[in-house]
Amino acid sequence: MLSEVTGSRPGLDLAPGTLTVLVGPSLVGKSTFAVRQFPPTWRICLDVLRGAVADDEADQSATTVAAAVQDLLLDERLARGLRTVIDSTALLPHVRTKLLARARYYRRPTLALLFNQVSLEECQRRNAIRPRKVPPDILRWQHTLIPTAQELRAEGFDQVLTVAADATVHAAAPEAVAR
Repeated sequence: MLSEVTGSRPGLDLAPGTLTVLVGPSLVGKSTFAVRQFPPTWRICLDVLRGAVADDEADQSATTVAAAVQDLLLDERLARGLRTVIDSTALLPHVRTKLLARARYYRRPTLALLFNQVSLEECQRRNAIRPRKVPPDILRWQHTLIPTAQELRAEGFDQVLTVAADATVHAAAPEAVAR
């Protein structure tokens, strides 16, 4: 179980083999949170894999190959019972379904960390000062795709926690995520 934490690793208590999926649009702080909260060997970042494929983390044409590499790494880590964090937007239901199916195959617990507390306006502000920009229409579209904690539970995540704008993790209200 992941207890409430405020930015330090001692608050984390994930069962061995847990698949943790970061869910949220670009510029909400998922990667920053992951770097602060999880050891580097646990993290599989789709942007980093795109960079390994195309020398450019933003090159969307590299996504297919990067996702295949992600899947290979994920399968091997789940088979070994290692804690694994998927750092991508994971905003599309079919992407989450595929990740959950892999975890179920290996009989591993799943956790969704939902980044739904940063407004579109704040993300647009962050985008304006960022060297690598996300196209504004993509950022707006991503914000329309943010699932609720209840939707994530209904999809099959064992646990859903929300990450506040200040990177504090909170359990979603039980009544909001009942199956």
